[in-house]
Amino acid sequence: MKYLFAAAVLVTTAFAGISAADAAGGCGPGWHRGPYGGCVRNRGVVVAPGAVVVRPPVVVERPVVVAPRVRACPYGFVWRYGRCRPI
Repeated sequence: MKYLFAAAVLVTTAFAGISAADAAGGCGPGWHRGPYGGCVRNRGVVVAPGAVVVRPPVVVERPVVVAPRVRACPYGFVWRYGRCRPI
């Protein structure tokens, strides 16, 4: 009976000792450890563990291609001075 009681106390203290502050590096909920060891506030959206996050679909539009207008002169002509001139 005393072994059962000791095991129950051990399990209870093990679970009671784990909290959100331990998971966040000792800073508490909404905070995390920074690069130099200090506590830094979380930015952005904080999602609870196990929550389903639905992201909007990514829409990629085709780029607009602007091509220069081609000046084409008939055979025997060349483009000079803003118009087709005979050779």
